[in-house]
Amino acid sequence: MKSVGLIVEYNPYHNGHKYHATQAKKVTGAEVVVAVMSGNWLQRGEPAIVDKWQRTEMALSSGVDLMIELPFAYSVQSADYFARGGVKLLQALDVDSLVFGTDRKEKLDYEEFGRLTVLQEETINQKFHELKNKNLSYPARMTKVYRTLFPEWTLDFSSPNHILGMAYAKENARYTHPMELKSIPRISAQYHEKNVGGTIASATAIREYLLHEEREVIHEVVPSATFDILNKNPLVDWENYWQFLNYQLLSSTPEKLATIYQMSEGFEYRLLEQVRQADNFQAFMEKIKTKRYTWTRIERLLTYVLIQVSPQDILESWENTSIHVLGFTQKGQQFLKEKKKKISLPVVSKIGRNEKSTGLTQRADEIYQLGAGGISEQNFGRIPIRK
Repeated sequence: MKSVGLIVEYNPYHNGHKYHATQAKKVTGAEVVVAVMSGNWLQRGEPAIVDKWQRTEMALSSGVDLMIELPFAYSVQSADYFARGGVKLLQALDVDSLVFGTDRKEKLDYEEFGRLTVLQEETINQKFHELKNKNLSYPARMTKVYRTLFPEWTLDFSSPNHILGMAYAKENARYTHPMELKSIPRISAQYHEKNVGGTIASATAIREYLLHEEREVIHEVVPSATFDILNKNPLVDWENYWQFLNYQLLSSTPEKLATIYQMSEGFEYRLLEQVRQADNFQAFMEKIKTKRYTWTRIERLLTYVLIQVSPQDILESWENTSIHVLGFTQKGQQFLKEKKKKISLPVVSKIGRNEKSTGLTQRADEIYQLGAGGISEQNFGRIPIRK
């Protein structure tokens, strides 16, 4: 059964995502769509607006055949690590191709880009660390390095989807049998577009309307299953977790905060200096942001603080990666049966209390449940959704 893989967040699943899944099958001739989706905490360092099971239900109703969870240790990460986890799981499932969306107007041979980047990786890292202006953000520094080494490609690291596409290409090129890569240009709404019009809108715009209790506005831009699920479940954002983050910071010392994953350059002192001056998460972010630290990097760091993530937690999760199945259609179930002997990682369909491979994700999910009444148990006793 020919398969195509997607690496996604579906926060929430909307018509643009449905178009992506449909086009992915069309451009690859695939019979089954396999999606690797972030769980309850996302790449930008944010809680998902509804939980992973609700988002799985949305996707299985509108184009996806098999949903696999991207573990927390990969999902709340910069593009390179996020891509590493997604590609690793798709490769372990022996998926034939990977299709992703891009904001880039000019065509780029992503497979060739991936091969050249892997070959030049040592030089790229060296050039990155040699940059004299250390106050540039990570995207700005990477753009400068790549434009120096590959001027013919006019690469730009300011577009989130394009950054991820390049990261997927690099990770995919590391494998002996890389997947076929295809990119699909975004249609209508751009990544950060905040207006809703027509039948396609960005997830950013949809969340804005949802969190301001304007749910009817999004009716035309999401599949009916998504609309129904969003109306029946509690919605959360960072403000729902502010009191818990506030507690973690107020009860910490600089020495304790310094042990948190990716805490560096004394940023723990900045957090402790400003936490008493803020009444909510948005106000806190405004006080601690800097030119060097992007908003996204800070949100990821605060997620690690909230969940008390150490470098050892991340390493152990990476070393014990498994394939956690969130749901499937009949086609998806058939695909798993066909690939059973080829799958190179343990497959988990029901999480037990001693399941080591999902330990950090379980902890993160327990914190996620604190965000609102009505969020159900996320792991124990849960079995894959069947459509």
